[in-house]
Amino acid sequence: MVYENIIEATKEFNSKYCIGEGGTGSVYKAELSTGQVVAVKKLHANTDGDDHEMSQYLKAFTSEIQTLTQIRHLNIVKLYGFCSHPRHSLLVYEFIEGGSLRNVLKNEEEARAFGWSKRIIVVKCVADALSYTHHDCSPSIIHQDISTQNVLLNAESDQAYVSDFGTARILNPDSSNWTSFAGTFGYVAPELAYTREVNEKCDVYSFGAVMLEILGGRHPGDLISSLSSSSSSSSYETPAYHQVAITDVLDQCLSPPSGQEAGNVLYLAKIAFECLNGTPQSRPTMKQIAQKLSTQTHHLLKPFALHTLGDLLDFSDSTS
Repeated sequence: MVYENIIEATKEFNSKYCIGEGGTGSVYKAELSTGQVVAVKKLHANTDGDDHEMSQYLKAFTSEIQTLTQIRHLNIVKLYGFCSHPRHSLLVYEFIEGGSLRNVLKNEEEARAFGWSKRIIVVKCVADALSYTHHDCSPSIIHQDISTQNVLLNAESDQAYVSDFGTARILNPDSSNWTSFAGTFGYVAPELAYTREVNEKCDVYSFGAVMLEILGGRHPGDLISSLSSSSSSSSYETPAYHQVAITDVLDQCLSPPSGQEAGNVLYLAKIAFECLNGTPQSRPTMKQIAQKLSTQTHHLLKPFALHTLGDLLDFSDSTS
């Protein structure tokens, strides 16, 4: 990529072209002289002389290049090129028109248009992408920062693309895989509070949080916290969970799902809670999840409105 072309396309990174801010840089929309529209991430400059912070930015820059140049998947954002210039370090990606999943869920009008069928497809897209990086890449690649901010949607919100591999870790099968803390608060697996050894199950936990956010329309922080405290006291069977209707935890801007959609939404919620299991070894793999999501539709054995949180947490036979 020619540095000067990007400078010209963004008018020297004018704020009106900025479409997103991240921990390591800002993202700009740029139309090149060829007519191609791309997304350009400009890493934050080292303005305060903090050598450690700058080394982290450069590490993210290198990690993203190393990771994205060796993977190809329909549901992973494509890296077109990069520029390492004395003034700026740049990454150039395909432009995904719909923006982040988080922004769609936060916008009431867009969230209403983001119906259950589209949400189910988006969950499947992310599952397929992570199954690919975990099980079809050798060695495996752990994203480490799966969140609704790092899932991008097309204009119709019926295709999803995993982005931002700046903290991704390529697992070394011959040694321990220790890492510095990475991830977004509210999506990070709880075991990373006391161990720095990263593995595939960390991404699985984050994926579970994203699934619940897609279904509920908001980050499920309070719900996850209550699950964590309950799992430690083995109180999933307490009456309280059986008094919370599943309809109460779903996105209230949509009408409750019906027919086959209802069965599929309930099945997604059950898988999400499996992913959020406090014991990493008890979580399913992304390959198992992707296979489950690709199977036939699921039919309810009782009306959707009668299902409670307790039905999902004890994994009773609620669907067939």
